[in-house]
Amino acid sequence: MINILCFGDSNTWGYTPLSGVRYSINERWPRVLQTRLGDKYHIIEEGLCGRTISSHMQDRPQRSGQELLPALLESHRPLDLIIIMLGTNDLQHCFNLTAEEIANNIKHFCSTIKNNEYIKQHIPKTKILLISPPPLAELPKEDQALFKNGQLKSQQLASLYSDVAAELKIEFLNAHDIVQTTDDDGVHWTKEQHEQFGTLLSRTINNLFAATYK
Repeated sequence: MINILCFGDSNTWGYTPLSGVRYSINERWPRVLQTRLGDKYHIIEEGLCGRTISSHMQDRPQRSGQELLPALLESHRPLDLIIIMLGTNDLQHCFNLTAEEIANNIKHFCSTIKNNEYIKQHIPKTKILLISPPPLAELPKEDQALFKNGQLKSQQLASLYSDVAAELKIEFLNAHDIVQTTDDDGVHWTKEQHEQFGTLLSRTINNLFAATYK
């Protein structure tokens, strides 16, 4: 069985736009992915609302993915593939990060995975798929200050993340090629977008492991 860890923020957790209610387990993209891939794969959901790459929120503890990562890599091992989709929350104005700084943080994050003792022990080599989140859409007035200047920076991430993936020799996917964030709240995905993303992502993963099941 191929074990896949899906590590992300609220769009991996399954946050419904505006209401904040969590989509049912079968509606979230990781379970859609599980259904499309079948029982030769095991999908592990590891989404958290507000999760950043490495920044800390004063009023929301344990949101730094970098801080929690080592324990999760040990907890969920062995892992054949790690899917990372982070960066949206890092666009918040309070962190004052440029797009280049966010990309540098994701580079360090992916390097931490590659250098982790449990990942280095895995045979065959654990694959890493870096996904750039889709750009922010139209934000409601109450969130415009929260993501001040974030829309422009979010549009720059795909190119920068692609460069990181090429440098680290890991896989890359631009989520914007599949999902365009809804204007309902400018950040989160509709149920239909979860379905679409999980379905199309399954094809990418099948291609990554095609030789395994020949």
